[in-house]
Amino acid sequence: MNAPRRVGDIQTPALVIDAAALEHNLTTMANARPGGRLRPHVKAHKSTALARLQLAHGHRSFCAATPREILGLAAAGFTEDLLLANECIDPQRLRALAQLDTDVMIALDSEATIDAASAAGIRAALIDVNVGLPRCGCDPNNAGRLADVARDRGIAIRGVMGYEGHVVGVADRTTRSEQCRNSMELLAQAHALVGGEIISAGGTGTFDISALPTEIQAGSYALMDSTYAQLDTPFRQALFVATTVVSSNSKFAVADCGLKSLGMDHGNPEIANKTVWFCSDEHTTFSRPEPVGTRLLVTPAHVDPTAAYHELYYIAEGANPDAAVIDEIAIDLRGW
Repeated sequence: MNAPRRVGDIQTPALVIDAAALEHNLTTMANARPGGRLRPHVKAHKSTALARLQLAHGHRSFCAATPREILGLAAAGFTEDLLLANECIDPQRLRALAQLDTDVMIALDSEATIDAASAAGIRAALIDVNVGLPRCGCDPNNAGRLADVARDRGIAIRGVMGYEGHVVGVADRTTRSEQCRNSMELLAQAHALVGGEIISAGGTGTFDISALPTEIQAGSYALMDSTYAQLDTPFRQALFVATTVVSSNSKFAVADCGLKSLGMDHGNPEIANKTVWFCSDEHTTFSRPEPVGTRLLVTPAHVDPTAAYHELYYIAEGANPDAAVIDEIAIDLRGW
């Protein structure tokens, strides 16, 4: 099959990136948090090609959610200051990270994670602190003790990290700022006990709120989704799922993208001027029907899992079926 010349020629469902919106987002963030003040999180887009664009905008440090993503970045030539912003106790994966000829840190939040890291030969880490999100991270009051244990095991502790994930999506900026401040107070307490040059935190929804972090771990800003679009950020929607109407009647229509091509944990996707009723395995049902064969662009509610369902991004000169396709790039960091 010949390469598609326009968005309307792409076999659906497929991911489409509006090149101008992507460039706007990368430039806007680089101006707001230049260089090392941003550590782009590749878990959002899972592509070394997009990471290279972020590198071209001045960001040299990257973080990831899985060892696979770190190994993929290293293999692609990213050899400066990589952070696995997640706990891992798998000895094979940890040894693979330790054997990289690059500067790699991991997150530690317990003696068990320290034991695993030490046994594998991990050389550097951050102490992961629970700042309110009931996920990974140690009690702030325990951070100093864990840092001492890790240093005794020969692991260099370069600072702390904490993710206020329960805060980043709060719609009201005043409330978001107040809750972020509470989280950063906990992180500051932990840092006072741990020391080190790095205070790593935040995300797209809080990138411009707190002055405490030395770096922000933002990822979604590059492509965006309908959840973050509800906030007062300067970033534009750049990612869409191209889809085709495959069934239609007087009341509703059905497009060929569904649960297997859309991240649904943040709710239904959006279609301009339509009301999405529900999604099933291969279908999205919506009101205000269109004829069979109509091409549409769907906005996913959560960019990260949406990207994980696909192997390729189509880069286009716009966000409509007639927009020219100018490039194809691999989503080469997906999987584990």
